[in-house]
Parts: sequence; C-alpha cells; structure tokens
Amino acid sequence: MPPNDKQAEAVEMTPVHADHLIANGELAAENAWCVSYDAEALPEQRPAFVPLALWKAHQEDTELAPLLASDCELTVSLADELRSAPAIAIHFPAFTDGRGYTLARLLRERFGYQGEVRAVGDVLVDQLEYMRRCGFTAMALRDDQHPEDALRALSFFSVRYQPDVEERQALFEKRLNAHH
Repeated sequence: MPPNDKQAEAVEMTPVHADHLIANGELAAENAWCVSYDAEALPEQRPAFVPLALWKAHQEDTELAPLLASDCELTVSLADELRSAPAIAIHFPAFTDGRGYTLARLLRERFGYQGEVRAVGDVLVDQLEYMRRCGFTAMALRDDQHPEDALRALSFFSVRYQPDVEERQALFEKRLNAHH
C-alpha cells in the first residue's frame, strides 16, 4: 500500500468530533459523542459511535452507540436490538447518497425509535431540512459548512405540503379538516 493510502486510512480510523453539531434545531453547545469508523478496535475516546458489528459485540457498554452504514439493511430483529441504543448515527458517505434518509424514516415510523438519530459524514447545510423531516434530531455538519447558514436553512420553510415524521397530515388534509 503506498504511504498516502496508509496515512489516509490512519486518519479515517481516528475518532472524529464534528465541530458543528446541530441538535434539535439549534447549534449544540458541545458535542460529547465522537465517531469511530474503525470496525476492529474500540476507541479510547468515549462516548463514541462505532460500526454496528462492534457495537453489537459490546452492547453492555453504555458509552457506545451504533454507527449505521448507508447500505445497512434495517430488519425487524436489528430494529429490536437498536431500541436499547442511547443514540444512533447514520453515515452519509456522500451527500448524494440518500439511503440514510430512508434508514432514519424507518427507524422513526416503522420501528418507533425515540432516541437521538444523528447524521454524520458528508452532511451539507442544504440537506438539513430534509433530514429533520425524515427523523434526524442531530446533524454533524461537514467541516466546511457554516453553522449560521445551517440555522438559517432550518427556518426557511414555514409550511410543508407533504407529511413527514413530525407532521403526519398533508397541508390539503389540514385545510379540509378546518372547513368541516
């Protein structure tokens, strides 16, 4: 392996803290949770999101939470296991990968997960409103994204036409019900 690949792999293995965390629609004062992508070893830093298989092997450790890959198959048995997790992180390998939205929506709507669902990875300001509508309660912004822009983006829309995990009724249904 060329030295640059080893160096890049070492950086990827190092647990990371997002500098800019949006939680429940506000800039979080602190971000206690780091994200470790190392599937082999537990991180020294705690609390930490770790790859799913590593979390499953150490579920008794309350300072660990699962990190779901975007291609994770969310089965009924996995959803049952995830209920005990203090939080769940969903990795976005690229902002163009929409599978994480589906995972969040399934966790909330089909499986009733009530804890924090956090977006990590390639998370851009432009995605935040859609992430919130799919059930994310926390979003760790990519380093080049500005938190002020993120907070503004979350307040752009005052009306939503379609239902989502927060608002179960479409706008037209609300209007129809208001007239009856």
